[in-house]
Amino acid sequence: MKIQFLDLKAAYIELKDGLDAAYSRVMESARYILGNEIEAFETEFAEYCEARNCIGVGNGLDALHLILRGYGIGTGDEVVVPSNTFIATWLAVTYAGATPVPVEPDERTYNIDPARIEAAITSRTKAIMPVHLYGQPADMDPILAIASRYGLKVIEDAAQAHGARYRGRRTGSLGDAAGFSFYPGKNLGTIGDGGAIVTNDDQLADKIRMLRNYGCRQKYVNECKGFNSRLDELQAAFLRVKLTCLDEWNIRRSTIAEAYSMALTGSALVLPFVPDYAEPVWHLYVIQCANRGGLQEKLTGAGIGSLIHYPIPPHLQAAYKELEYGDGELPLCESLAQNVLSLPMGPHMSEVDSSYVVEVIVR
Repeated sequence: MKIQFLDLKAAYIELKDGLDAAYSRVMESARYILGNEIEAFETEFAEYCEARNCIGVGNGLDALHLILRGYGIGTGDEVVVPSNTFIATWLAVTYAGATPVPVEPDERTYNIDPARIEAAITSRTKAIMPVHLYGQPADMDPILAIASRYGLKVIEDAAQAHGARYRGRRTGSLGDAAGFSFYPGKNLGTIGDGGAIVTNDDQLADKIRMLRNYGCRQKYVNECKGFNSRLDELQAAFLRVKLTCLDEWNIRRSTIAEAYSMALTGSALVLPFVPDYAEPVWHLYVIQCANRGGLQEKLTGAGIGSLIHYPIPPHLQAAYKELEYGDGELPLCESLAQNVLSLPMGPHMSEVDSSYVVEVIVR
């Protein structure tokens, strides 16, 4: 029996008619950049996120970067970020010219720990960038309260949390702005790369629409030094099809997560913890295991795909050697990097699939 970590082909097969029709519609329109499809998707995704504005961009990293640029955050500024995250969160800060200041995670949720944030704030801090890691929202109320006291922006990294809710509200509508990724493996993924900014800040939205398109509102009239980061028509058309089934697919993921948790409770593994305030969408199902290498080898031998998210924390990557962090300086995220393992997760897994994964783990 073979179980992929994520079956992308099955997603295409289920939505083949709609995706093929979307492709034909765009090709026949002969309009491939900033046309009707992206306008429609931006309206639909903003509504889905319970926000006023959506701006489609090239990828999730660009989404976060352009939010920072739009708020004028740059050289000499600092942005509080999680120590436990994919490096794109940090890179967005760096690309804007600012400095990422890491804060350790809550040991139960793996998201940034609000109780540790205030100690990281200095006179140079301009924003807090919580990540809704693995599809579970960060604890936003205390983060927003801290930001309000210090006059800081709150920028959600929602790259893994399409459709998740915090106290009943969608991720993407919780802070000042949010960046989403539509990388193919995401809960809402396209057939290539893509991203979006979601915000209720109309002034920011207007600025980012210029920044993503060479600094132009009108062609050849450059109001600022912008970038080329536009979600293209074809990807927007595909996303419109997938958006219609996102909630259903998230429910399927939740069913797999529930099956894992029920079957593995009482095992030696540390299972995901879901606080009362969170409605996660299970982008990943991440366990901790003292003998991760042995377990992953056993899964691989049984034909089961698994991944490590993420084996090297950003502060220990060569890309950030100038920050001069050493081993042991951020021990919580370093411990997670050594022990976490992501089990197969996706909307096209069956009950038989999840039962087989559990069987291999416990035998």
